[in-house]
Amino acid sequence: MSYMADRIAVMYLGKIVEVLDAGGFTSRSCHPYSWALLAAVPVPEVRKGDFEREILYGEPPNAVNPPDGCRFHPRCPRVKAICREKEPELREVEDGHLVACHLAGQFER
Repeated sequence: MSYMADRIAVMYLGKIVEVLDAGGFTSRSCHPYSWALLAAVPVPEVRKGDFEREILYGEPPNAVNPPDGCRFHPRCPRVKAICREKEPELREVEDGHLVACHLAGQFER
């Protein structure tokens, strides 16, 4: 992806949930929605076993009337109580790497 852009911003329901250098998107992303986007990219048959796919269940929430808390929480496989109650702020987790997730860095992909 770094041949198309220097930085990547991932949005969900109109909010930025992650921003990082394009070269690190596949290896350093830490928002569950970013992982789901990466898992949706078709890969050749020989590479399918290289990583576990993040599967999202359910329907996306109404964008006009988003849920309280984190907008991604109804579909997030790692949701906790705080995710339903408080909207996460975009915060820096590494130099130039911003994430809007209460649990960023607590889970491995």
